[in-house]
Amino acid sequence: MEEANSFSLEVASHPDNVGLVRLAVSALAAGAPFGVPDLEEIRVAVSEAVTNAVVHGYGGCRTGRVRIEATLFPDRLSLVVSDQGRGMEDVALARQAAAGDGERLGLGLLFMETFMDHVAIDSHPGRGTRVVMEKRVPVAAMAADGD
Repeated sequence: MEEANSFSLEVASHPDNVGLVRLAVSALAAGAPFGVPDLEEIRVAVSEAVTNAVVHGYGGCRTGRVRIEATLFPDRLSLVVSDQGRGMEDVALARQAAAGDGERLGLGLLFMETFMDHVAIDSHPGRGTRVVMEKRVPVAAMAADGD
């Protein structure tokens, strides 16, 4: 399937850049027939992924870099957020914390997995983390767009 549009962006691991990334991804996603609730879920998911890279990957160190690759296909939006920060020893443990007793730790992962149709996390201690997320365009919207 041919890609419709894409961009890649690399930003400093600075909290102010979370909003910049959210805005860029929102602009790309607006080119598809996502509804307002879908667009808000996409914004939250990408914000959480970038925030995790800034806060957990680099521990607030502003010299790190966070890379975002966004591709809008006719049937889905694909997002990749990666860093070369601390990484995680146990992604499954981080997911358990998200499903646990409501502590803040891990809630970003829970939001990403709740709001996106597919989330895959690859992380290695000392080498960083790569989060791949996809959100499918609603079938009804694709059918209406094809009319």
